[in-house]
Amino acid sequence: MPSVVDWGRVEYVAALDRMRALVAARRRGAIDDTLIFVEHPPVVTIGIEGDDGAAERSGLPVVRVERGGKSTYHGPGQLVGYPIVDLGARHRDVRRFVHELEGVIIASLRPFGVRGEHVSGRRGVWVDGERKIASIGIAVDHWVTFHGFALNVDVDLTAFASFHPCGFDGNVMTSLRAELGRPVGIDEVRPVVQREWVRVFATPLAAPPAVA
Repeated sequence: MPSVVDWGRVEYVAALDRMRALVAARRRGAIDDTLIFVEHPPVVTIGIEGDDGAAERSGLPVVRVERGGKSTYHGPGQLVGYPIVDLGARHRDVRRFVHELEGVIIASLRPFGVRGEHVSGRRGVWVDGERKIASIGIAVDHWVTFHGFALNVDVDLTAFASFHPCGFDGNVMTSLRAELGRPVGIDEVRPVVQREWVRVFATPLAAPPAVA
């Protein structure tokens, strides 16, 4: 059974150090697959695909990290999830893992009446194919995943306007609050995401078909 831990609100760099320590523990077999829930004070992170320079000019703290993707924002009112998962038990299929992670978010939005979608060629979860409600960027170390997803629950969307999140104009970003037209608490959303996470990742993948 995969574990779930909630770190509350933690500075990004401190959380990054703790996350990397758990990756090492998972590689040793000292812990099971684990999903970390966390919120961060305002920060922009830049993945391995880089940024056009707008993030550095945003006035927000900037941290460069080893995850996939470009730049994104983290801040209060955003539910961040860091899955520490051994892909050795999941056929070392990174693309499928990302698709499943998007699926967890899509399923978690349904109880709130929001229809999230996969969009071909665009990582993350989208609403009506036009508004991005969750960003996803992962890294893999010896087939153990880290970094993860950021679901906009009741986050300040104006922060995205100060740079180009994931290479898009900032107005592409949306949140549960924006979609529903009412305040939404992290505490409303976290247990739903946890339930969907366990549903998807508690079940081992079937063996891949034999090659003829």
